[in-house]
Amino acid sequence: MKQRIMELEQEARAWLVDVAAPVWSSRGRTASGLFPERMTLEGVPNDEYFRTFVQARHIYSMVAAGRAGWTGPWRALVDETMRVVIARAKRPDGFYVHRLDRDAAVLDARADLYDQAFVLFALGTAGGALGEKSFFDEAETLLDTIEANWSHPEGGFREGEIVDPSVRRQNPHMHLFEAFSALHEASGRKRFGDAAVAVAELCRTRLVDPVSGALLEYFGEDWTPASGDEGRIAEPGHCFEWAWLFERLARSGAPNAVAVSDAMTAFGRRHGIDAQRGVAINEVLTDGRVVNGKARLWPQTERLKVAVVRYHRTGSDEDLCEVADAWTGLRKYFLPEAQHLWRDKMNEDGSFIEELAPGSSLYHISCAIWEMCSLRTSEKALESAS
Repeated sequence: MKQRIMELEQEARAWLVDVAAPVWSSRGRTASGLFPERMTLEGVPNDEYFRTFVQARHIYSMVAAGRAGWTGPWRALVDETMRVVIARAKRPDGFYVHRLDRDAAVLDARADLYDQAFVLFALGTAGGALGEKSFFDEAETLLDTIEANWSHPEGGFREGEIVDPSVRRQNPHMHLFEAFSALHEASGRKRFGDAAVAVAELCRTRLVDPVSGALLEYFGEDWTPASGDEGRIAEPGHCFEWAWLFERLARSGAPNAVAVSDAMTAFGRRHGIDAQRGVAINEVLTDGRVVNGKARLWPQTERLKVAVVRYHRTGSDEDLCEVADAWTGLRKYFLPEAQHLWRDKMNEDGSFIEELAPGSSLYHISCAIWEMCSLRTSEKALESAS
């Protein structure tokens, strides 16, 4: 099995470096310095709009590809797009807008927490990869703005101007956790590390169902689960994604982090994987009943990421097999005739919805592949120790 995993790691790395990065870094890139938002399944870029968070995700993807061995101009691309986002997407009040047009002019000036989280993530990623301290400073300035305007008395933050303010969601807070972790790892600044721990503690104490161990999705103002079935919905992909973040936090010795990861991972694997299709599904209730048996692409990447980081900790055959199974499930979404493109939504019968390939998915895929790349180092270390 370990030999097979190394073959899969090589396959995944080659996909990112030789197949995906060369296309998504160049085809459809605008003269204003923006990465493509979407492409048709024939590979034609769509330039209707460019969401700020997708630009942030592409910044991460290019850095991941560069670290994995891509020799393209990823540093220059990352630097250009990061500076365009700062210059053109930032409002006078310090928040970042939702959408730009192909000329990097503002198309939708609303701001929400989800977008701000990804700008923070991009600033941490680009700052670390390029050694650019000013990006960390910009992240601190944005965090000042978020804390001053959107801090919530019950913990966490308000979500801004796009979503229904009567419902609180875990999702933007998860991406804040990811962003703060990236910023702390890249800059070493204590403020970001403390912010990551604060979001993790919010999750551990308020967002997890104490009976099932599942991560809940929707809440009221005081983080009480929403009424009815809405307050019992759990997305296996988000269980895996939070578990991956807690595994990373555990490396710094954070108490309770492993226990939270174990509970979320166990729930997701027990109730969230369709054995017939071999994929992680969209939504279940805390008792395991399926709410939405369709399967988007991104839960496959989160299943893969947590399997890899857990294998580093446990060395277990279960986690090793999950790495292989998750990669196999993810590969089903790539177009056989055009591997640099993908379908996003699988139906319950295994067919796919025909729609534009979203560039936002590359972030999920490249993050999972970068985790897979760590397997080679891990196996070499184990061989040296034996």
